[in-house]
Amino acid sequence: MSNIDVKGNKQNWMYSDIVKDHFFNPRNIVEKDSPNWVYNGMGEVGSPACGDVMKIWILVEDNRIKKCGWKTFGCASAIASTSILSEMIIGMEIERAEKIGPGDIVEKLGGLPDNKIHCSVLGDQALRKAIINFKEEYA
Repeated sequence: MSNIDVKGNKQNWMYSDIVKDHFFNPRNIVEKDSPNWVYNGMGEVGSPACGDVMKIWILVEDNRIKKCGWKTFGCASAIASTSILSEMIIGMEIERAEKIGPGDIVEKLGGLPDNKIHCSVLGDQALRKAIINFKEEYA
């Protein structure tokens, strides 16, 4: 964990430097309502009522995820989890991507506070829905 300066006082940042990096510099984020590239799988999970909503778009070609984009409404953990997940799966065979679980995401992030683990669960659930959507439409 790292320290941040708050009004001249060092405070513990409850997230790893990797989480902080992916929160402040998210990768593969979709700025609009949908990507400006062709996709063939989309998954959405969460509820605005509970606070976290994740949407993931994938482009699968030759059984591999060639592109991934996402949009998340949620906390730093939710944003960082989806960002790192998008990096993890690009170039991966869909059978391998289906096996990614919350523990894989948390490990790549260098850990998350216990009360934020559910954010990584949403990421893998959104990915599974995107893969199911792809298979139902194209496989």
